[in-house]
Amino acid sequence: MSKPQALNQTREQITALDKDLLALLAKRRNLSLDVARSKEIDIRPIRDTQREKELLARLVKEGRTQGLDAHYVISLYQSIIEDSVLNQQAYLQGRANPDSQKQQYCIAYLGARGSYSYLAASRYCDRRQVDMQDLGCKSFDEIIQSVESGHADYGFLPIENTSSGSINEVYDVLQHTSLAIVGETTIEVGHCLLAKSGGTSKEIKTVYAHPQPISQCSRYLSLHPEFKLEYCSSSAEAMDKVMESDDSSVAAIGSAEGGALYQLESIQNDLANQKINQSRFIVVARKAIAVPEQLPAKTTLIMATGQKPGALVEALLVLKAHNLNMSKLESRPIPGTPWEEMFYLDLDANLSSSEMQSALKELERITRFIKVLGCYPCETVNPTQLSNSQLMIEPDTSRAQNVNNNRDKQASPQRLRSAKEHKQDASQITCGQLQIGGGQFGALALMSLPQDSELFSQKAKSLKEAGFQAVILEGLSRQHDAGYNILAFKKSLYQFGLECIISVEHEIELKLAAEHGTLLLITGKQMHNHSLLKQVGCLHMPVILERNTMASVEEYIDAAEMILSRGNQQLILCESGIRTFNDSVKPALDLAALVELKGLSHLPILVNPSYASAPTTLMAHSIAAKQLAADGLVLNFSANNETFDTELQICGEVLRKLYQ
Repeated sequence: MSKPQALNQTREQITALDKDLLALLAKRRNLSLDVARSKEIDIRPIRDTQREKELLARLVKEGRTQGLDAHYVISLYQSIIEDSVLNQQAYLQGRANPDSQKQQYCIAYLGARGSYSYLAASRYCDRRQVDMQDLGCKSFDEIIQSVESGHADYGFLPIENTSSGSINEVYDVLQHTSLAIVGETTIEVGHCLLAKSGGTSKEIKTVYAHPQPISQCSRYLSLHPEFKLEYCSSSAEAMDKVMESDDSSVAAIGSAEGGALYQLESIQNDLANQKINQSRFIVVARKAIAVPEQLPAKTTLIMATGQKPGALVEALLVLKAHNLNMSKLESRPIPGTPWEEMFYLDLDANLSSSEMQSALKELERITRFIKVLGCYPCETVNPTQLSNSQLMIEPDTSRAQNVNNNRDKQASPQRLRSAKEHKQDASQITCGQLQIGGGQFGALALMSLPQDSELFSQKAKSLKEAGFQAVILEGLSRQHDAGYNILAFKKSLYQFGLECIISVEHEIELKLAAEHGTLLLITGKQMHNHSLLKQVGCLHMPVILERNTMASVEEYIDAAEMILSRGNQQLILCESGIRTFNDSVKPALDLAALVELKGLSHLPILVNPSYASAPTTLMAHSIAAKQLAADGLVLNFSANNETFDTELQICGEVLRKLYQ
């Protein structure tokens, strides 16, 4: 057999293998959709990264026996896994929104066929196995108008690029549209210098391009000052100009894939400043969509916070309190309002989640304007990575290690958010004049919500002069018009620099208390109310959690964890005494628990000795609490106006002694 014949035979074998590989890949893709169907019934996350790691480790090991490089296997299967994940997401998204399913989508995009927007739109439709009727537009405004008017089902808008950053014109358009963001897609942007067949880079004098590719290829263009740059409305227009020109000295910047549609060839590759150059597109439609809980979701919103100092920080702290990750923050000027900004945020969360809903309610209270632009599946598939030892295929001790790791996990306690291991420095809660923790000692007066606001004003003045920084008002449910009364009392408190704390004795009181108080006190009777604790954990305001008189330290810590795990980290503990066999009515002050809690937790701890103390022992109990590192005192005042002056004198002497 001659050498040409042997070569042809080898090539035929490779062709046959390639055909088999494609058939196997298609079969594997179909099987991944069967996995998606099972996840539709048995609700589970779309990705199982642990299984992916085990799969890759096994494939790398098997590939090595076949003479295949580990990195080659990893690269190949990372692409296969990404394809599988995105196909499963598209399937589940379609099942959750049957009204939006069609055999053909009309897509409005920037430019004409061959533009990056066109390529992104066509790949989006290919993923969903639907035909695309394309509608090229000359501007972002035209894309929006096409979808709003019903001429297009979806609009594709480039939102950001890894090289040139955000595309501000798109953000400006989003301020005024009623459309919802329903999807996203990211494509690799491979900028090439495109010319007619036979052209060379030495001949080029004029380069047509959209402003974005010009920005993304600035380093290459700076090396060629001889190029005259001509700006175009899209990459497709740039390629069309070169195709229609009879001048061999003109070229366009675009993709090789797009250039092929215009019979152009790449004469210079990889022009972008960054080696990895990607563009992210958002998909807009007239109607918002539902995102299944199995899918990783993004929620995009816009808000205006006003111009007061710290307004944006306050809004971002709401997100932090609810454990919401912000993956993007962009600001744009508000037209007609000089020096004021509108903020665009991408949050890695499903709009329907309780955390997201709670955060939105709080943001509505503190922002001037807020609007959700859309919730949609996140299509960023981070590649699964293996450790160096797995890549090098060291001796297989993984099974023994997994057994030992499992034993270690079972033996070691879960890391608690309240524990010092979670946060070494002592937490400090600051609210106006009140500072508790981190070396700051606070004094809080607890009293029933009074009936007479004028008389209360004099009490507030006296409490401030005695050394208190805040007043806890209890008895909310016993007031006929509690909301109105609190406003009057708050005015008196703020007049004298006292913070207003509302005591929550029943779950039904939480909404009103959160609206009017700057802090909340959850009474010991409600310490086991898990529903209330979860709601409090979603609030962005400091909370004092009182220990139940029958609760152990472990149960108390568990209740605190329930609040912290929901996102609210502004938590203060309060020891008010426990039931013992010595007295069936009066609790005993558990100073041993104070010592234990200070050793275990970074959270500030108050002590309320009033329930366990007599007037003759209040001073000793208070001094002992401070010496044992309590972060503050809560001292009770009775509802009887006649005894107020006497109680104030006793409490004033206690505070003067402690402040010495």
